[in-house]
Amino acid sequence: MNSLIIDMQGHSQAATKIPVGISACLLGDNVRYNGGHSRSGYCCGPLSQYFEYRRFCPEVAAGLGTPRPTIRLEGDPRSPRLAYSNQPGSDLSDAFMAAVEPYLARLGELDGYILMKNSPSCGMERIKVYQPNGYPHQQRRAGLFAEALMKRYPQLPVEEAGRLNDPALRENFVLRVFAHHRFRQQVDSQLSYRALLDFHSQYKYLLMAHSQAEYRALGRLLGESHGTSLTAVRDQYFSRLMTALRRPATRRNHCNVLMHLLGYLKRNLTGALRQDLLTVIDQYRRGEVNLATPLTLLCHYLRHYGSGYVQGQRYLEPYPAALGLRNDL
Repeated sequence: MNSLIIDMQGHSQAATKIPVGISACLLGDNVRYNGGHSRSGYCCGPLSQYFEYRRFCPEVAAGLGTPRPTIRLEGDPRSPRLAYSNQPGSDLSDAFMAAVEPYLARLGELDGYILMKNSPSCGMERIKVYQPNGYPHQQRRAGLFAEALMKRYPQLPVEEAGRLNDPALRENFVLRVFAHHRFRQQVDSQLSYRALLDFHSQYKYLLMAHSQAEYRALGRLLGESHGTSLTAVRDQYFSRLMTALRRPATRRNHCNVLMHLLGYLKRNLTGALRQDLLTVIDQYRRGEVNLATPLTLLCHYLRHYGSGYVQGQRYLEPYPAALGLRNDL
């Protein structure tokens, strides 16, 4: 299926939905231990307009049935076993991983994954590991499936559905999914130094907002890469890119980028208009308005006066504006 994305120049363009894995219960499938589900309105609503979901429940895949007794992690937090809560000492780990491993091997085409929180299989973090005395160990960890997923695909954007209720985490996850997807489409589909350079050029200011140090380091990496294995450069660039984007952009860094973008308008705006933009950027810096406010003004003027280079910056629209994610930043 196709969705419609409007670029900065106002052109509509069909775009294939982005493949994203998801815990099946979040789509309303009755696969939870009690025969119910944990349908996510946000995943099934706004995100479904842009994401093509690949649903999976590792517990059902392992043949545990629905409904089923609750399960939990037990033993050593570094290498726990999966057990029925009402049968301490039972071990479902081998059957569970035997079902999970073939599925994991087929996920190379995904650009993100959304997991169910607090699950001993799918939880990203804070999962209890019970001890023989019946109490959980003080050390918490990821669920077995989540750990295997993140270990096998360390650059894949992964998030829990519950954490998507936080505006900053939600924005960061969606941003990373679109960056991951665009890298595969623009670079991996026709790998070349030119493709890497073009991608980096488009992501210049987005990288600067998340890590000025990594923005400069990745520029040096590409500038000094000729004569080095193209695959090795690609792998290092992509790893560092996704790691840098995982770090949420700060208000200070956003202001720095906004000022850089304003510099592209210095020859076209009168003193009063420029001062209006500076005032709004300062209001954002003080937390009086959201990020969308100065960006809307900048995009308006850049659309009329900006060069093709600055209009092509992904920072201006790293994901479809219709998601409204910057209204809460």
